[in-house]
Amino acid sequence: MNKKVVMCSVIAALGGFLFGFDTVVISGAEQTIQKLWGLSATLHGWTVSAALWGTVLGSLIGGWPTERYGRKNTLFWVGMLYFVSAVWSGLATGPYALMIARFIGGVGVGISTVAAPLYISEIAPAKMRGRLTGMFQFNIVFGILVAFLSNALLSGVGENAWRWMLGAEAFPALLYTLFCFGLIESPRWLITHCGDREAGLEVFRSINPELSEAEVSAMADTIEGSVTHTRDAARFFTRRLRAPILLAFLIAFFNQLSGINAILYFAPRIFKMTGLAENAALLQSVGVGVTNLIFTFVGLWLIDRLGRRTLLTLGSFGYIASLGLCSWAFYTRHEAIVPACIFAFIAAHAVGQGAVIWVFISEIFPNRNRAAGQALGSFTHWIFAALLTLFFPKMAEALHPGTVFAFFCGMMILQLLWVKFFVPETKGIPLELMQSRLGLDT
Repeated sequence: MNKKVVMCSVIAALGGFLFGFDTVVISGAEQTIQKLWGLSATLHGWTVSAALWGTVLGSLIGGWPTERYGRKNTLFWVGMLYFVSAVWSGLATGPYALMIARFIGGVGVGISTVAAPLYISEIAPAKMRGRLTGMFQFNIVFGILVAFLSNALLSGVGENAWRWMLGAEAFPALLYTLFCFGLIESPRWLITHCGDREAGLEVFRSINPELSEAEVSAMADTIEGSVTHTRDAARFFTRRLRAPILLAFLIAFFNQLSGINAILYFAPRIFKMTGLAENAALLQSVGVGVTNLIFTFVGLWLIDRLGRRTLLTLGSFGYIASLGLCSWAFYTRHEAIVPACIFAFIAAHAVGQGAVIWVFISEIFPNRNRAAGQALGSFTHWIFAALLTLFFPKMAEALHPGTVFAFFCGMMILQLLWVKFFVPETKGIPLELMQSRLGLDT
């Protein structure tokens, strides 16, 4: 594989590291912040979920800069948003200042979930697209692990430990922003959105030096031919795109209705429900991050071998077993097994939904509509993530823990049925051919 493709994929995927770090770092500070500012459960929920509401906005608007200004420029400004958010969060003087700062970082997260997977899928060869695009997810879980570890290490530095936890992100955010100067632009964007065939050919030559001029030209011809030149070609909510729209919505919907973000954000709180002390709960959270990282490796190794549909099926069975056991454990007072069940849940997510979601959404839309499709999937993902994070403190107060986990388990039974009957396989299929297989050429 061309080194330039790998390098650009790795840089773009580092946006996922900041995504993971930014969204989960609040878990180590949320209880201290609640006590420090005397927050009610409702205001506390808004404070913790502020980044997610920013993510909702970022994912909603992320398709516009990605199409208008290009994938490369969009990723650069994502890094700037992360940096500003980290510095502001560390210096926040009250809950509302912290909400604004976290909201800004969330906007960066939302846009990155549109631009980064889309960018990687457009420069990667079909046979490696799953692994390269999946690096975005790997970096998300790596960022989550580093956030959990950073929180554990900084928890003893004094009464302002929470400020250091939230501000530490500024350093990787600045590095990522500088790295973005080294990215190439997506050749598919240059050809389909700018109408600049020559610039697209130049990029294809640089990332495919082994191909002849005729082969490079044929690639550009295929991309140009994939663009539907009808009046409705640029419109998104049409009957022509109903299949990928529904697929993108449902994979994102089920991703969050597994309870993954609620469990990640409130991991220390959940572990304390089982009787663990605060420091032990923080260390268990690091274990969650390690488990997520290891099994994301497994998912990335399997995604181009077994395929997206198979991993979703395996993950669904893992979800159902682990969530069902968590529910049983809380109902029957066998809380000692809950940490092991949570680790199993994280493993199932990493191999299944975690490895697949961003890859799958980036593959199923035509070139002309890919940014809008990625934005739809990302927006769906984050609106449900925000709602779950907002209401989880109330759910934890009002409902028995076993009931909460039973609800998530039931949703994963529905996901298994959806995967079995409606999800197509996208493994190893060129993006333009996938467009034909879903009947999107007409």
